[in-house]
Amino acid sequence: MLLAFNLSLAQEAAPEVFNIVEIEGVRVFGKSVDHQTRCVHWHSALDVIAIKFNCCGNYYPCFSCHEEEADHEHQVWPKSEFNQKAILCGVCGHELSIQEYMDADNTCPKCEASFNPGCSNHYHLYFDMPEKNKTKSYFGIKAFYKNSSTL
Repeated sequence: MLLAFNLSLAQEAAPEVFNIVEIEGVRVFGKSVDHQTRCVHWHSALDVIAIKFNCCGNYYPCFSCHEEEADHEHQVWPKSEFNQKAILCGVCGHELSIQEYMDADNTCPKCEASFNPGCSNHYHLYFDMPEKNKTKSYFGIKAFYKNSSTL
């Protein structure tokens, strides 16, 4: 009986992964698992934004998706460009400027979808932030990908 149980678990379908999804005409690259920008790395009910990377102008669900898929180093957005539209709401397709996103209290100003408040812990991966807000997590992620065979 235990063997049958283990076989049924092994046969469960893995979530389908999309390399490119389109939301209101905007292409999102990376390892998306649905059409609201959730990815294999971040897929809670609140993980519904994509970020346009300053280095390539492409939207990705997260830093890890960019690191795994892109053929170049990422670049953070300088503070002088926080007025640029670089955040995509995966629910309605509204594009927010970086500053608008940071000021939005984790909610889309158009459709009122809730965004993951934990994303603010990773701002330093995407945006030029004051030194006090930068953490070691950036260096840990970079070290992981430099030593990873997935690149």
